[in-house]
Amino acid sequence: MIEIIPAIDLIDGKCVRLSQGDYAQKTVYNENPLEIAKMFADAGIQRLHLVDLDGAKAHHIVNHKVLEMITSSTNLVVDFGGGLKSDDDLRIAFECGASMVTGGSIAVKNPDIFSSWIIKFGGEKIILGADIKNDKIAVGGWLETTEIELMPFIKGFMSQGINKVICTDISKDGMLQGPAIELYKRMLAEQPKMYLIASGGVSSARDIELLHEAGIPAVITGKAIYEGRISLTELTKLIISN
Repeated sequence: MIEIIPAIDLIDGKCVRLSQGDYAQKTVYNENPLEIAKMFADAGIQRLHLVDLDGAKAHHIVNHKVLEMITSSTNLVVDFGGGLKSDDDLRIAFECGASMVTGGSIAVKNPDIFSSWIIKFGGEKIILGADIKNDKIAVGGWLETTEIELMPFIKGFMSQGINKVICTDISKDGMLQGPAIELYKRMLAEQPKMYLIASGGVSSARDIELLHEAGIPAVITGKAIYEGRISLTELTKLIISN
């Protein structure tokens, strides 16, 4: 069964979700992210995708105290992203308990630094964030679209040791209209050894099942849980069926 990874997005230390990456379309779901993290852990979830949206805008790590609070109070394996731009940002993230970090904008804006992280920490601890808008890579908390094509971008870093890739179709994110399954199938057809983590658009447990049937290794889901489209009971059943 597909690996299920709930997401917590952070602004001002609170659990929020955006629609299509738009900071103006923000919904606050809980002012205490630790409560949400414990809820996931109690449901049998083992992984968490924690995104520092403040950091993405500020270009440096901001919500590391929330990361530390979650990792010190739960057994969740946390990957952390958003605003990681320097070796010092990574040091803080790992010291605060992150098991993995995700870099997207940095891989575009300063690929040499991102490549040095792969060498220093290994491909298992560094996840490539490949977010797309109109089939082009988007960066800076999705505020800027580049002219970089998706698959050449991914292949370049896979050749350096990256294996895990989070791909978000921004047009799908937060819209609860279903994930970009055909996109993910094409990606895996080109790079079958990639550990592809689908992100964006999940609206129901059935969407997760469809991704599993399509052979997608992992999925991040957030808004569908917070909006009650997927219950914790359903998540637990999906995990047990693994």
